[in-house]
Amino acid sequence: MKSLKIALSMFKMKKWSGGVVIIALAIILVFSYSLMGTRTQKKQSSYDFFRNHPADDSHLEDNHPAKSPQLELKKATKSSKKPHYINVEGLSDLYAQNNISRDESNALVVWFQMRLLLSRSDALPETSQGIREASIAWKDLLSKIKENKAAQLSNINKTEDKNCPYSVSTIDLTTSSGETILDIPCGLAEDSSISVLGIPDGHSRSFQIELLGSQLPVESKPPIVLQYNVSLPGDNMTEEPFVVQNTWTKEHGWGKEERCPSHRSVNIPKVDGLVLCNEKVVRSTMEENGNASFVGDVSANVSQGIAHERANFPFVEGNAFTATLWVGLEGFHMTVNGRHETSFVYREKLEPWLVSGVKVTGGVDILSALARGLPVSEDNDLVDVEHLKAPLVTRKRLVMLIGIFSTGNNFERRMALRRSWMQYEAARSGDVAVRFFIGLHKNSQVNLELWKEALVYGDIQLMPFVDYYSLISLKTIAICIMGTKILPAKYIMKTDDDAFVRIDQVLTSLKEKPSNGLLYGRISFDSSPHRDRDSKWYISNEEWPHDAYPPWAHGPGYIISRDIAKFIVRGHQERDLKLFKLEDVAMGIWIEQFKNSGQEVHYMTDDRFYNAGCETDYILAHYQSPRLVLCLWEKLQKEHQPACCE
Repeated sequence: MKSLKIALSMFKMKKWSGGVVIIALAIILVFSYSLMGTRTQKKQSSYDFFRNHPADDSHLEDNHPAKSPQLELKKATKSSKKPHYINVEGLSDLYAQNNISRDESNALVVWFQMRLLLSRSDALPETSQGIREASIAWKDLLSKIKENKAAQLSNINKTEDKNCPYSVSTIDLTTSSGETILDIPCGLAEDSSISVLGIPDGHSRSFQIELLGSQLPVESKPPIVLQYNVSLPGDNMTEEPFVVQNTWTKEHGWGKEERCPSHRSVNIPKVDGLVLCNEKVVRSTMEENGNASFVGDVSANVSQGIAHERANFPFVEGNAFTATLWVGLEGFHMTVNGRHETSFVYREKLEPWLVSGVKVTGGVDILSALARGLPVSEDNDLVDVEHLKAPLVTRKRLVMLIGIFSTGNNFERRMALRRSWMQYEAARSGDVAVRFFIGLHKNSQVNLELWKEALVYGDIQLMPFVDYYSLISLKTIAICIMGTKILPAKYIMKTDDDAFVRIDQVLTSLKEKPSNGLLYGRISFDSSPHRDRDSKWYISNEEWPHDAYPPWAHGPGYIISRDIAKFIVRGHQERDLKLFKLEDVAMGIWIEQFKNSGQEVHYMTDDRFYNAGCETDYILAHYQSPRLVLCLWEKLQKEHQPACCE
């Protein structure tokens, strides 16, 4: 009413035209304000959403059209039923008030924004377990952080032993009730090995070597990451010796056992290029049986075959053996007396980082044991921290954010990256930011070491779930959140901690690429789901009912543009996008929906993203050990061009 009176008085003025202008401006302001209010209600940042809710020329675009498998990923409509939110055990504990300082919380900026993403009714199958276990690990970590702070305030000098040692040996053995246990303080990593020297004692016809998983305080029994069950030759010639490998969890009990000798002559699967069972034992037995005449006594032929197996079997009563179990990229491998005997592919939620001990039971006397090549946390007092820690980001928008998938106890891999390609000028100047994305560990010591590392180097983002392989798609979304809301970047790259990224080549190549609608990497245009239940990449019809996948880029490294990353964040915020456990394929599925929303997509494939680092113009070298990563960097610095490291 006050505004109206002012307006009427203005009409009475001689200069009535000025009053009309003022009234018009007032009406425009009121109308604009009402529109802004409406728009504010509709628009919401991912930060607000997640935190504030309650508890041939590879340089050119591929000329051939993307061979989309004639899928039609239909757009989400208002009438489509969206996933709802559910209560997840332990989630509120991960977001409860704590005494973490503002500086310390820099490792949790993405964590704070993922709460509702983890509350979806269509969550990935292992989400509830990953959250429940993470809540226990998180409370334990907070307790240790509080203890350390109290000790510092009280000026108490805590002299700590090396908590994540490179090796443990016989002196660390404990024996109780016929069981021999060797503690593994911080899990296993690739190239770790465990050697056992023993003698089958004859008291029992069998013995077991078990890798025990990490055990939380609320768990009555640890999972068995691998049981190596040896059955010795019997007195009866018809009793063949064998080895059975298997796993056990409280949720699923014993898994599918794998027996050696397997007597399979064709299609024998391989792990890291090695067969599941020793070929010499199997071949000699089968050839003997195959060449035998079945006209005579069949039982005699069988006995001859078993006799060969007994002669080749690596474990003999009364004879000393040295068995070495080593960790590969795809599975565990056992050598006995220097000869490869068996391989065993990793099973879901039973990866080597989970191992906390080795237990030996049954009829065998253990003379010594040694675990070496174990994950070692860095002694920061001996490191030039300022040279390696993440530089301060001052730009409003980065050229690129690189998100690296890593696991808690991969200390050595992360340090190798900090000392090598993370030293590129673009990364040190702030044009490119590099961050590790790491889930919590079930091992409390690993979590404490990881927390210290995050505070020192400032380049780690912790995830509010245990780091199971089936949950890594959540890390992909986390990287997109970081690259659009926290450290906004023109491009977002995903890679792994065993990759060597030539940032200079990446940036040079991106200058020739579109800045919108871009998927850049080694792209698969024609692939289909694995329907074999024993496959690591098994996908059921319920998870993906189609016969083929849309185009996707291989996981070791790929790049997307900012608009795609924003679409992914918004799509999961609004629950329009489907969660999918294979993260690289998931990215392809989400980009297909981006395309179906009317946006143009540039699928740009480049084989330079997928090689061993020997080519002269590679962009990314994958499956590199820390030693090879450092070697590649040294050769680049000295020779100013790529060179092979072996």
